[in-house]
Amino acid sequence: MEIKPLNIFYQEPKNDRWFPYDRYPREIIRRIVRGKARPGGVMMVALELMRGLDKIGVSYRFNDYKYIKSHPKELACVIGKPHLIFENRIPSNPILLGAGVYSHPIECPDLFEKYPNVKKFLVPGNWMKEMFEPCYGDKVLAWPVGIDTEKWKTSISQKTTDVLIYDKIRWKHDEYAVSLLNPIIAYLEKNNLSYSTIKYGYYKQEEFLKQLETSKSMIFLCEHETQGIAYQQTLSCDVPIFAWDRGGYWQDPYYYPEKVKYQPVSSVPYWDERCGSKFKNFDEFENGFSFFFDNATNNLFSPRDYVLENLTLEKCAQRYLEIVKTLL
Repeated sequence: MEIKPLNIFYQEPKNDRWFPYDRYPREIIRRIVRGKARPGGVMMVALELMRGLDKIGVSYRFNDYKYIKSHPKELACVIGKPHLIFENRIPSNPILLGAGVYSHPIECPDLFEKYPNVKKFLVPGNWMKEMFEPCYGDKVLAWPVGIDTEKWKTSISQKTTDVLIYDKIRWKHDEYAVSLLNPIIAYLEKNNLSYSTIKYGYYKQEEFLKQLETSKSMIFLCEHETQGIAYQQTLSCDVPIFAWDRGGYWQDPYYYPEKVKYQPVSSVPYWDERCGSKFKNFDEFENGFSFFFDNATNNLFSPRDYVLENLTLEKCAQRYLEIVKTLL
């Protein structure tokens, strides 16, 4: 089947906050104070999908509203941010929506009734797909965006830091600092293991890559991930991970426990034995870290191979294209 250029759309919503049209001066002030905005997570999905399509030779249009309105039968690929549908920017075309739209279907349980032109809904990983299925049924599919394996690779063979601690504890941080993070640091210090730390939301990608260059292993601390770009970038750098995979309920306090109770979740939804090892709590960490670290330093893991097999820009773009073909 010959594939026409894909019609890809992504645009951040621009909402007024205090008075009508204040979005415009706020944007100017924000740029002056903070400098040029860095792409957010969902925007990166759009950008990395397009880079993957470039690599496999698939052409596309980006945010070409004039074209899509004049070709009402062509598929519109809307990456995140459903306001493009709600605001009637794409009024009648069949739509592939996602990933990165809703955290839970209770935000729009009647999506497919209100907008029957939405044909499929993408989420980043399988546990999230299973959470959506009772409401969205077979309309929901899991699709991860690819990792730039050329950027995320390291060349230093003599690494100087035993462990990089990646702190992405999002909720009850003070509580988990006492029960998990601080005991982990005390364990490393007691065993004369060198470590550095990096905290989610407080670093630039260049800083993260530089730390991965010199790290023999990572301890990844996050309650759960829908895809987990940062830990997959780590795997792409061939750095094995000891992952806190606590399981249990989805913890987002906006939903849990009053609105939604869903389990099980995972902090490493894309994973196999090549990537490293997991633990649920500090007891399991203490009992398992030595074995993990021995395997890591003896090169018994091969995390980059896992990423090259499953999560490259090219392979994830090809998967996206295969989903598109089912809707043509």
